[in-house]
Amino acid sequence: MNTLLKRSGLAIAVAGLCISAGAANASSHREAPFITEVPKVDGTDFYMFRSYEAGRADFVTLIANYLPLQDAYGGPNYFDLDEDAVYEIHIDNSGNAQENLTFRFQFSDNLEDKQLPVGPDGDQKMVSVPLKNIGDASDEANVQFSQDYTVSVIRGDRRTGTVETATNVTDGTATFDKPLDNIGEKSFPGGYQAYANQHIFEIGIPGCATNGQVFVGQRKEAFAVNLGEIFDLVNTNPLGPRDGEGAGDLADKNVTSFALEVPTECLTGTAVTGMDQPVIGGWTTASVRQARVINPQPTVDGKGATVEGGAWTQVSRLGMPLVNEVVIGLKDKDRFNASEPMNDGQFATYVTHPTLPELLEILFGGAGAEAPNNFPRTDLVTAFLTGVPDVNMPVGVQTSEMLRLNPEIAATPAASQNDLGVLGGDNAGFPNGRRPVDDTVDIALRVVMGALTTDAPNKDTPFTDGVQLDPAELQEVFPYLATPLAGSPNS
Repeated sequence: MNTLLKRSGLAIAVAGLCISAGAANASSHREAPFITEVPKVDGTDFYMFRSYEAGRADFVTLIANYLPLQDAYGGPNYFDLDEDAVYEIHIDNSGNAQENLTFRFQFSDNLEDKQLPVGPDGDQKMVSVPLKNIGDASDEANVQFSQDYTVSVIRGDRRTGTVETATNVTDGTATFDKPLDNIGEKSFPGGYQAYANQHIFEIGIPGCATNGQVFVGQRKEAFAVNLGEIFDLVNTNPLGPRDGEGAGDLADKNVTSFALEVPTECLTGTAVTGMDQPVIGGWTTASVRQARVINPQPTVDGKGATVEGGAWTQVSRLGMPLVNEVVIGLKDKDRFNASEPMNDGQFATYVTHPTLPELLEILFGGAGAEAPNNFPRTDLVTAFLTGVPDVNMPVGVQTSEMLRLNPEIAATPAASQNDLGVLGGDNAGFPNGRRPVDDTVDIALRVVMGALTTDAPNKDTPFTDGVQLDPAELQEVFPYLATPLAGSPNS
């Protein structure tokens, strides 16, 4: 490890962090046995990058995606979030693997019973309708179920620290409205994008001199991957064209995004690299109450199906993506989702002796695939658990898994971004944080087989899963991810 730590030079050092992708990067869907039972709190992707929207260079954007594999037509309930859960984005700005700052999102269900008269004149009955909306859903008068949320800012420990409430600058309240999912064009005759944009709010963050932006709502899935093929023992052509296998298995899916843009100066702290540049680490979690009792006689307001109680219990965790899918052993997947970065020593063997390269060697050995054999993989420890010296490794860092971003590295304009990030010469991309365009699967497949080493047999092999995101699908402004697919495309 000492040898690796002495590496110098920005390109080599930043690229070193990509080694972690070789063991651990792509999207995170249904990754542990228990989380499949509670999809509303299943974290799928976490992005953290310096904002590249024009005029927003002094901001960092955090995007935490939840509730995977949404079919746009999934009515009549679609994809609401859990009002009996807390969704949190954590920031470590001191390098000690503990949160210094937490943004907590909590939701409330709003049911306004909509009824229609049914029956002949003089003998009509008012009957509740089964749909969320009874007309143009952009008009609140036609909507019978919606959600709003609050954002709390916690300094210190997520459970015992100082809690302050963020404000909706638009109206001075502490609540923000979540837009309905994209039911279809008839429900949003004025266009869904314009409707959703009305739910981008200016947010007053306690302790910050400058306001940020927040949006929570449905977006089009941006993660490009042959998900089925990857988990069918990498049943794909790893040496074919990068875009040779179609749009990918998630091209027709939506996801729910928590997008928060925060002034950089509100996130950075005492963690610095040897170049005196600030570094922030980030990850997202979701927690539910420890006890849940099914109500055999649910109440009429739609909120009585269960009774929740007890302490908040973490059931989802995501920093660097795909950790739980292809790094953590099956027996420890639920444990990882319940763990905190400061306790990551318990999973060290999965990093120093990763199984993914060995699996790839078995699967593609006939084509010459050969895993690197420099055990223990101290290169992965440095890149995956500490950050890279002179780039994004905090002074006195405690080994732990999370995304790490050096916001002093200037953002690359959208039109110039390289989806291979640092491997493509774009130091503003993955693994220095992560942007929506970054193709972490291709990066992973190349690095895991030794792209950043000097002696691995496959260090120059351009592995790919055959799926590449079209950057034109993304927005160049907050919240960056595209308008979600409509449940009904009929106009």
